[in-house]
Amino acid sequence: MMARKATIFVICAPQISGILHQEIKALGYSGTTEHALGVQLTGTLEDTMRLNLYLRTANKVLWQVAEFYAATPEQLYQKAGKLPWEDEIDVDGYFNIDSYVKNDTITDTRFANLKLKDAIVDRFTRIKGRRPYSGPEKDKTRIYLHWRDNQCNVYYDTSGGVIAKHGYRKIPGKAPMLESLAAAVIMASRWDGRSNFINPMCGSGTLAIEAALLATRTAPGLFRKNFGFMHLRSFNPEKWQAMVQEAKNKVRPTSALIAASDISADAIAIARTNARAAGMEQYIRFAVSDFKQLTVPAGEGVVILNPEYGERLGEVEELRHVYQALGDFFKQQCQGYWGYIFTGNRELAKVIGLRTKRKVAFYNGQLDCRLLEYELYRGSRKAAG
Repeated sequence: MMARKATIFVICAPQISGILHQEIKALGYSGTTEHALGVQLTGTLEDTMRLNLYLRTANKVLWQVAEFYAATPEQLYQKAGKLPWEDEIDVDGYFNIDSYVKNDTITDTRFANLKLKDAIVDRFTRIKGRRPYSGPEKDKTRIYLHWRDNQCNVYYDTSGGVIAKHGYRKIPGKAPMLESLAAAVIMASRWDGRSNFINPMCGSGTLAIEAALLATRTAPGLFRKNFGFMHLRSFNPEKWQAMVQEAKNKVRPTSALIAASDISADAIAIARTNARAAGMEQYIRFAVSDFKQLTVPAGEGVVILNPEYGERLGEVEELRHVYQALGDFFKQQCQGYWGYIFTGNRELAKVIGLRTKRKVAFYNGQLDCRLLEYELYRGSRKAAG
């Protein structure tokens, strides 16, 4: 039997779709379309497995069941009830429904979920004489409904849990950066995966760990034991095991210097624990140090910092000195490197006192942020020219 091909929609955070698109193309996929919150392509369940395994900047991989017109809950029920759910959901299985609904006839998203659930279980009862279970548990078959105005798209959520969390972080630490965002920030920088990667103010270590994963070509999906696609009937465990083995075979050691430091000994202890869980501890040089006292090794590469942004007025005033010191640190210690500061505070960014080469827009949760890039010349700029 030929494997079913359908639309795949890979969801990501705002401002990341361009980076995600490059990732998908690098995996050999063509016929892709970039959207504001993701990338669309066509493929089989096996393709969704591969995307879940390798993508660093994605949130979810959705595999379309159907697209249809529905103006009312009753029309949703009628049309969803005609879809061959029994092809992928086991009659003795369990499914959960999540949704985005913007339709004038629906005031509570849960009602749309209920109508879709009723359509599925009623179809099973008609065809099989019994039905799968349905409820709030999210670790089995996942279904995603996107219903905007009169347009309905129904998908299998092949990721299950959000794959933006790569699964190695045992202790999050203070205000951690999501793994997918950290990966996107590194990919947006000029780091080549071989030169030095210096990460002062490393916090729980996410940037340094993601850098090590990139440098060693370690697929982020290797850390996860459960995906949504594993609970679909056409899932082939042998093919998945072969895919996982192939990903493991691609992992290689790296000689890149990846250095992570923080003024807090507790933060470094957490970062070490997380790096150990990711199998990356051997590739990261950890140190307890204030960035102002840090000696950056001679050479080339990137220096990336994610300082606090300051949410209250007193904090912002305090942080002015920190951001000023960052500018001094770049000028005095980081010549020959590309410098990067990821921040959600534009006002504080102004006191760094260096001209930005580039500003890349990101969101950290709901917060509008920028990755500020600085070209840190050796000697004077005139001499560098």
